[in-house]
Amino acid sequence: MGASLRSVKKERTVGPAPVVEMRSANGASAGRATLDPTVFAIEPNMAVMHQVVNAQLAAARSGTHSTKTRAEVSGGGAKPWRQKGTGRARAGSLRSPIFSGGGVAHGPKPRSYRQKTPKKMVQLALRSALSDRAAGGKVVVVDSFGIDTPSTKAALAALASWDISGKVLLVLGDEDESVFMSFRNVPTIQVIPATELNAFDILRNDYVVFARATVPGAMSESSAPSAAPVKAKTATTTKPKTAKTEPETETVSELDEDEGADQ
Repeated sequence: MGASLRSVKKERTVGPAPVVEMRSANGASAGRATLDPTVFAIEPNMAVMHQVVNAQLAAARSGTHSTKTRAEVSGGGAKPWRQKGTGRARAGSLRSPIFSGGGVAHGPKPRSYRQKTPKKMVQLALRSALSDRAAGGKVVVVDSFGIDTPSTKAALAALASWDISGKVLLVLGDEDESVFMSFRNVPTIQVIPATELNAFDILRNDYVVFARATVPGAMSESSAPSAAPVKAKTATTTKPKTAKTEPETETVSELDEDEGADQ
C-alpha cells in the first residue's frame, strides 16, 4: 500500500480535453461534448486501479465460511484409553484433530475481508479507468433516450443505433427509471446509478454510456455544425449607363457678340 499511496500524491499528467459526439435515441448527432480533462484525460495509474479493484472484490466476499474446532465437535468427553501401559500415544479425547471425526486445526472462521482504501486512491482509480476508456474512444454521451414507458424493444433499437458492441455500462440518473427498466433485461448491458460509478464496473465493460446529466466533471456542449444557409439571389434591374452630357453654357462674351449682330 505504501507504493500506491506515494503514487497518489504524485502529480498526474493531464492531456487535452477529449471531445465526444453526443447521440440521441435514434443515433443522430446531438452536438459535441467536451469532457473534463481532469477526469477523462489523465495518465492511468495501473497500480492504484489494481489495488482498488482487489479491495472491491475482497469486500464483496461474504466471509461466512466456518469449521468446527475440537471444542465445538460433539462427543469425546471420556479419555479413550489409560495414560500409560498400552504402548500407544497418550490421548485425552477422540475429537482431537489427529482423529477421524475430530475438529479442524486452524480452519477458517467467519471474518470480513474488507480492506481500508483511502478516498483519494478510490477517486484516482475511478478517473484512471474513465481516462482509459476515453482514450480508446469508448465513452458515449446520450442527449436523450426518448423512452417514456419501459420497452426492451426500444432499448435494443437505441443500442443498435449507437453502433457499439460488447459489454456496455449504462450510467443513469434517478429520473431515468423507465430507461433503467428498459435496459435491465439486455444481457450485455449493466445498468447502475451515477452515485455507484466505480472503477471495477468500468474496467469489466467495453463501453461506458452516460446520460447527459450523469457525466462526471465539468462538461461543455457545442451544437452540431450545420450547413450555412444559402441566400437566394434576387433579380435586380440595372439601369443602362448613359453618357453624361454637360449642359451647354454660353459665356458672357458670346452673348455680347450675338446682341451686336442683332442690332
